[in-house]
Amino acid sequence: MKINSRLQKTESFASKAMMFISIIGLWIFVQFGLMDLNSLQEPLIFGFLVLSLIIVELYPMPVWRGFTTISFPLVYTIYIMHGLGYSVVIYAMIVFTINLLKRRPLRIVFFNPAQLIIGFVSAYFLAKTILPILPMDDFSTLTQGIIHFSLIIIPFYLFNNLIVDFILVVRPQPYAYKVWKQKTLQELNSLLISYVYLVLFYVLGSQNRGDIDVISFFFFFSPLVALALLSSIIVRLNKEKTRLKALFKISSELNRKIPTEEWLSFLESHLQEFIAADAWTLWINEDEDWKLKVAKGLEKNHLEKIENISITLDTIEELTIFHDAKKDGGPALSIFNAEIRTLLYAPLILDDEVVGLFIFGRSRTNSFQEEDIQAAATIANQLAVLIKTKMLIEEQEKTIILEERNRIAREIHDGVAQSLAGAVMKLETAERKFSKMPEDSLRLMHESKEKLRQSLKEVRESIYALRPYPTERIGLKAALAARINLIQKDHSIEIALESRGHEFTLSSMVEKIIFDIFQESVQNAIKHSKANKIEILLSYQKEHALLKVKDDGVGFSLFQAMLKARKEPHFGILHMNEAAEKIHASLQVDSREGEGTEITLTVPKMGIEGGESDD
Repeated sequence: MKINSRLQKTESFASKAMMFISIIGLWIFVQFGLMDLNSLQEPLIFGFLVLSLIIVELYPMPVWRGFTTISFPLVYTIYIMHGLGYSVVIYAMIVFTINLLKRRPLRIVFFNPAQLIIGFVSAYFLAKTILPILPMDDFSTLTQGIIHFSLIIIPFYLFNNLIVDFILVVRPQPYAYKVWKQKTLQELNSLLISYVYLVLFYVLGSQNRGDIDVISFFFFFSPLVALALLSSIIVRLNKEKTRLKALFKISSELNRKIPTEEWLSFLESHLQEFIAADAWTLWINEDEDWKLKVAKGLEKNHLEKIENISITLDTIEELTIFHDAKKDGGPALSIFNAEIRTLLYAPLILDDEVVGLFIFGRSRTNSFQEEDIQAAATIANQLAVLIKTKMLIEEQEKTIILEERNRIAREIHDGVAQSLAGAVMKLETAERKFSKMPEDSLRLMHESKEKLRQSLKEVRESIYALRPYPTERIGLKAALAARINLIQKDHSIEIALESRGHEFTLSSMVEKIIFDIFQESVQNAIKHSKANKIEILLSYQKEHALLKVKDDGVGFSLFQAMLKARKEPHFGILHMNEAAEKIHASLQVDSREGEGTEITLTVPKMGIEGGESDD
């Protein structure tokens, strides 16, 4: 409570300081602007200068990791030609209108033009005080002009930066040295460009070139306007290009990491590259229960409020912005830090189902622009597809596991249970015949013993089938290598394993089926092919994973093998093909009698098993 109270007092002081500066700026606007307007001498030149000033303010020029306006040469020229009144009025009205069009907070709309005209008028009076002291008559006209604008431009930039620094220091949000350094370097760049331009203005003006008309001003200032306009457009295009690259990077990495929990930490560390936010949270809707996965910028006691908040998140079914959290911040406002003023809710929707919710927060009101909204919607849509795909594959894995358990249950019922029942019946018969027909009883006991041994073998096989797969314990590649080592201990055949590409994570179900098909292919080659060598290739490629098992054995007729597979109760070619279809893979068997056999399994990525890689 003490922290919140201190924040509120600091915020209140900063707001009052901004209001005070705005009032002073309004007073200067009236006293030295509106009250000092004279008749307009050169309307065409004035109109061109005003139009140029609008363009320069509307399209700030990019400099050292930021943007700055280079409007001072135009404002100074208006002042030289038409007086202080016109320069103050036009400058203030243009800055005010542009801030209003950009939908900035009202306090910023009034503060920005106010601090600029305060700086300009203060610099004007400072120059007016210092100039009479200097021996100006000893200098040339060119030198006098350079001294004059130097005494205005340097204090102008100095006063404006001091005013802005003061506001940034007293507000509750931290004002880091890095931010101050960046802002200062941006302003120094603007000062340097403006200073060079005004030196040229006086150099060219000191030469006797006849009458100076609007055409002269056009040719002189058009490069400045064009520079601001073109550089601003280029930066906006580059910004969109960077945003698209960031989206591609995030999507690709999430594709690779989403089967594991690593995707959350990756998203948390790279989200700022795509959309800047002071705070954000990601919620996932799991079986009608909202879970907070990752977050930034929350209050320390937010855990006490999460349960109540999660109940109300269902009310957000479309992209929603709360521009002023003091008036309304939506259902999640209470868990964010007190300085968060704007909240953007971006639901993760797929097939009319809300699978999650992104919430972004910023410390300034009305701070989310159109490009931010588009970025939030884009990342929400991308993540919705990935999360929904992950859910569907997890459901499919559960279904396949259930089917496997039912299969084992059927095998036990139809195999072990029947064998045990038959053995018990024979033992009961042997018991009844023991006194009268001991030889029959002994025979029945021997038959029961064989059945029990067979049943014990089947039970052991069923238990082994229920154990975790080697792929789950050590991964696919290591499981293949371990299995090959075991096979070579029992058989003299040479088996070579080659791995290509950058290994990426596959779902446990996919790895299990790949391992089963590998194992069955190798066992078939050992039993039937009379091969001397088996070559195994595991390749991780851009669009799929590939397993190839090739032997140099006698080969076989695929048609005859298919006929035989229909009668086999074990894991034959048909079962291998059915298993491949479960993971949307393709199984290709190439074999001819006397030419060996090659089995190729191609497993496409299902949307979550990895990112871009080269084979």
